[in-house]
Amino acid sequence: MTQQKVGIRIQDLHLSFGETKVLEGINMDIEPGEFFAFLGPSGSGKSTLLRAIAGFGPTPLGQIFIGERDVADLPPWRRNVGMVFQSYALWPHMSVRKNVAFGLEERKMPASEIATKVEAALETVGLWHLADRMPAQLSGGQQQRVALARTIAIEPQVLLLDEPLSNLDAALRVQMRRELLALQRKLGLTTIFVTHDQEEANSTADRMAVLDKGVIQQIGTPQALYDHPANTFVAGFLGTANIIEGQMIDGMFTTASGQRLNAGTPVEGANRIVLRPQNIKITASNGDISGTVTHREFLGSQVRYLITTPDGQLVVDTLHSTGNLPYEAGAHVYLKIESQCAQLLVENT
Repeated sequence: MTQQKVGIRIQDLHLSFGETKVLEGINMDIEPGEFFAFLGPSGSGKSTLLRAIAGFGPTPLGQIFIGERDVADLPPWRRNVGMVFQSYALWPHMSVRKNVAFGLEERKMPASEIATKVEAALETVGLWHLADRMPAQLSGGQQQRVALARTIAIEPQVLLLDEPLSNLDAALRVQMRRELLALQRKLGLTTIFVTHDQEEANSTADRMAVLDKGVIQQIGTPQALYDHPANTFVAGFLGTANIIEGQMIDGMFTTASGQRLNAGTPVEGANRIVLRPQNIKITASNGDISGTVTHREFLGSQVRYLITTPDGQLVVDTLHSTGNLPYEAGAHVYLKIESQCAQLLVENT
């Protein structure tokens, strides 16, 4: 059902809506068959970038290569991409079968070929037995599969997914993202997945690009971006991050309050340190930083503490174990930092 795998290369892409710059200097390479995510908050430009690849909206400045073709000036129907929208965009008056056949009929394919492709697409997503149902008779997850079937039926070279799970409840989203990844692996389609949910991106993407204000902040694997964020925006967007300001003095990171921390390999000019909540341990004595427990949350598998220190409030996560007595609010504690997990940053203040 799929065509030869192709990569995507974007070079010096700029796009504005009037005087408002939406995308600035986008450069990236997406490998053939890769599951790639665009991650960022609302207004970061991730959906605009996806639509630029699809050919929707104003023509950007720059180049967009799908395989060896620069498609930046081509209309959507000549790019051979398939897009699944957040709303699924199913025709409510058409059966599942007719919805999936719609794009093929628009291409004037023979009826016998359309029937074969519709059956194959619905079998791929496990919905052939519901071919004669109407969209209103389907669950949210089933409607999403119909939208996927309609897209893969036209055999695109690239699959574009614009927050396709955002309309589902939490439990179904987890199930559907697993099914989505399994389908992508089965088809081998180069896929771009847009989301604002870092858990979705972490659990599906081979690599991802984090965007903010129309600019790519960092590209890499989910684990690399989490462990080695390029700046405080990436650190804070990919999970909870403690940011402590200071400076490097004699190979030690010295905080604003004068605490000297061993942060692994020194970085010249570092003025911030990133610490994940699970990489700080609470002890009764002999720690790197002292503080007071101001808040505690029980989260099931872990307990989250908010600790007030001379360098601000820090979030600390500890594993919950039956019988362990938690620290109470007001308790004086010490914090021990796992220096090998600390990330030093050099940023403009």
